[in-house]
Amino acid sequence: MGRGPDLVLLHGWAMHSGIFAPLSERLAGRFRLHLVDLPGHGDSHEFTSGDLDPGRLARAIAAATPPALWLGWSLGGLIALRAALDLPGQVSALVEIASSPRFVRAADWPHAVPAAIFREFGSNLVASFRPAIERFLALETLGSVHAQDELRELKAHVYERGEPSEQALHEGLDLLDQCDFRAQLSALAMPSLWIAGRRDRIVPPGALRWAASQCTHSDFLELSAGHAPFLSHAAEVAEAVAALASAQQPA
Repeated sequence: MGRGPDLVLLHGWAMHSGIFAPLSERLAGRFRLHLVDLPGHGDSHEFTSGDLDPGRLARAIAAATPPALWLGWSLGGLIALRAALDLPGQVSALVEIASSPRFVRAADWPHAVPAAIFREFGSNLVASFRPAIERFLALETLGSVHAQDELRELKAHVYERGEPSEQALHEGLDLLDQCDFRAQLSALAMPSLWIAGRRDRIVPPGALRWAASQCTHSDFLELSAGHAPFLSHAAEVAEAVAALASAQQPA
């Protein structure tokens, strides 16, 4: 949708591209948007084990889209980052929203939640699917000054294209648990923008601040938001994305 420079948008775990509606409405007048539903999510109903492998998925999306600015939120940020690292000719610039090069805590990485949280989500999915999803949505909005409005927005969208594949949800959690791209950030060849929510309880802003410091051409933006700043601060996020794109245009 829209007209202008190409922009690929990749959503987070358990969601689909419809969640970007407040942001895409603001961007469609400036960009041609490529809204992707990740395998097993939204309208991408089919799922085979391994479909969420970041490298494989990045190549598949790149094959279906022109060279573009890539934007990823949360889990989608891992896919966008993998594309930027592996396919620099396809990714003109990178926007990471509430996404981290490593989502789980380690002895040398305090900017994350304990791995036990992701394992608990996996156990809860088996025992009680919808309540587990709704607890995760509540966690995404926890700490935001607009938490109730954001939670209503997330709940309104999460099932509007049907339930995500349970296998995709499990493999997505495994991906969040296991991926660690910290050592590769210095290899990013294109400009990047890292947007954090100051009250994010899933990806602390320190993770994005650190990631931005490792990249050669990067900016860091912290908003007074939870894990979904493009909902509570859609206008600010849209302006930041447009500014990044404008900086890539020839004078």
